Amino acid sequence: MHIRRRDDLFELWAPAKLNLHLEVLGRRSDGFHELETLMCPINLCDTLYVQSHSSGRIWLDCQFADRRLPNGSPEARLADEGADNLVCRALELVRHEAGVKLGATVRLVKRIPVAAGLAGGSSDAAAALVAAAAAWKIDFTPQDLLRLAAQLGSDIAFFLQTGWAVCRGRGEIVQPVAGLGNLAVVVVTPPQGLATADVFAALRRHDEQRGRTDHEHRSIDGLLDAVQTGHLGRIGQALHNRLQTVAGRLSPWIARLADEFARAGVVGHLMSGSGTSYFGICRGARHARGIARRMVARGLGRAFVVRSRQ
Repeated sequence: MHIRRRDDLFELWAPAKLNLHLEVLGRRSDGFHELETLMCPINLCDTLYVQSHSSGRIWLDCQFADRRLPNGSPEARLADEGADNLVCRALELVRHEAGVKLGATVRLVKRIPVAAGLAGGSSDAAAALVAAAAAWKIDFTPQDLLRLAAQLGSDIAFFLQTGWAVCRGRGEIVQPVAGLGNLAVVVVTPPQGLATADVFAALRRHDEQRGRTDHEHRSIDGLLDAVQTGHLGRIGQALHNRLQTVAGRLSPWIARLADEFARAGVVGHLMSGSGTSYFGICRGARHARGIARRMVARGLGRAFVVRSRQ
């Protein structure tokens, strides 16, 4: 996360993430799922502008960099959320915890697709926590911010640190790892999104139909070793997402994107998070640009040429 101050205006860049490994270890007593995932930030970012004022109210203006979005899209619905937006909830949580009476004007410029497995909302919320503490001059420790992040959502803690990380629990336990910056990646977001709750429900049904409540777990160790040694081919071979099979039953786009990326000769490809965004690790920037043009020409959705960040 990048933050810049201009007088009393705070500008934050909130990155998207990709899951290179996502394993579901079981269901917890609180209803959430125990996860183990390797996530990396990418240079596809939303921008958050926050300015404090004395009115005691919070105003949010949500804009979209891509103005061609159709009515009824997840992005269009996000603009109508108002106070229910995760950014507003983050600001209100900070106000409540710190006893602040000040308000804020927030402008959120969205570039990260919504309901796509890229955690744009979580990244925006993390940026809002940091921005609120800065704008209202609250002396929160990193542990304070992590505690608030855990109250808001599962992936938010990841964005409060820098670089790659293994996340466990329901995503709130973050272990930074030495990752690889500058991987050339194409991310494609198809026209149909998926709700995370629907994907996890489909996973439970899938396991129950097989007569068991859990499944054999894929180890993360091979992927971590490949990342830490910088072996691109082994990284591609070790990519894993437990949710991809069941998400593919809910959306035909998953299988279609998997087939297209396999034909494109990428190093490796995978669905990110609970979908439906799908990514391929490429041999370089030129390779990535060619694949992105091909995906758009085939009507597979929006394509983004991005790089991993460390």
